[in-house]
Amino acid sequence: MSKEKFEILESTCVPLPLENVDTDQIIPARFLSATSREGFGENLFRDWRFDKSGKPIPGFVLNNSGYHGKILVAGKNFGSGSSREHAVWAIYDHGFRAVVSSFFADIFGNNALNNGLLPVVVPEKFLQDLLTLVTKNPETIVRIDLEKQLLTVLSSGESLTFEINPYKKLCLLKGLDDIDFLLSIRKQITLFENAKKY
Repeated sequence: MSKEKFEILESTCVPLPLENVDTDQIIPARFLSATSREGFGENLFRDWRFDKSGKPIPGFVLNNSGYHGKILVAGKNFGSGSSREHAVWAIYDHGFRAVVSSFFADIFGNNALNNGLLPVVVPEKFLQDLLTLVTKNPETIVRIDLEKQLLTVLSSGESLTFEINPYKKLCLLKGLDDIDFLLSIRKQITLFENAKKY
């Protein structure tokens, strides 16, 4: 399923300074029965956001109206645990388009790229400085330029480059998933297949 194109994202951030956040914490297993990707966002971090009676838990960042934006800044080793793709669906459906951390579990990182969510890996010191800055000033704007592979904190001008698989970068820039990409080059595939016949 194609997603919106990811070119340049300028946004405030939501800080989640917790390490080793696993996919069951991102979206608890009891919410995995849905057959559509939509609707998972309302249960993102469900057991941290709401108590057993469904009331918001004071103090959790997603319940703080002062924090908002399309960039989630998370602690080290984000997305560990099971391979459930629903974790990415929940983050994306909630409105996030990028997650910044110093380390992502491999499967989570791949699932993110396959579903239009950009995982940005930064050095640990940069991450901690960014978490501190965003926590103190919720209006901090971060700019992510995917084409240049550049993340910039606009208030300080501090920036750094990040790595991304070239193919996945192309898909994000064009808003394509793997099937959409294959369909976009079907003429070349046909020419290649026909050439093999002779």
